[in-house]
Amino acid sequence: MFVTGMLCALILAGCSGGPPPLESTDAFRSTVGRPLDEIYRLGTGDVVKVTVFGEENLSGEFTVDDAGAISMPLIGPVEAANKTPRELAASVTARLKNGYLRNPRVSTQIVGYRPFYIYGEVQEPGNYPFTLGLNVIEAVATAGGYTYRADQDEVYITRKVDGESQQFSAPPGARVFPGDIIKVPERYF
Repeated sequence: MFVTGMLCALILAGCSGGPPPLESTDAFRSTVGRPLDEIYRLGTGDVVKVTVFGEENLSGEFTVDDAGAISMPLIGPVEAANKTPRELAASVTARLKNGYLRNPRVSTQIVGYRPFYIYGEVQEPGNYPFTLGLNVIEAVATAGGYTYRADQDEVYITRKVDGESQQFSAPPGARVFPGDIIKVPERYF
């Protein structure tokens, strides 16, 4: 009897100290109903199309490198990591105004997202290409579905928020972002 009571107490203690639910965090609330281009922060591996109107030689598709920058003709590396596409366009515009073009008009568009990662109790853990509108249950389906040991009620997302990794408890319909790491834990019973 004592052993059973201790086991239950340990399990309950482990369950109460988990990550906060995603819906209760500012990171989640600030993303609801907003287009991904407004809230998404660029990271290593993203591919961005930069268009400098009237300057075809300066336009093109650029990949965010390991240092968090894109390397553009004429102006060289431009910091892109942790910026929205709109903020990146402003940075490129400012650099081009600084002695290169009088009135540059720049637009940016994400043309390739970095993958998301899923591990734990799924059939085929690994990294997968991100698609717009992806949610947790679709990510699990992409990885072949749950294993028989999976806790289908408890899924965790690790996401960079303001440059720091944070882990959240996520419902099946929670939005997945590029670069997210999804963990499907094992159930206890």
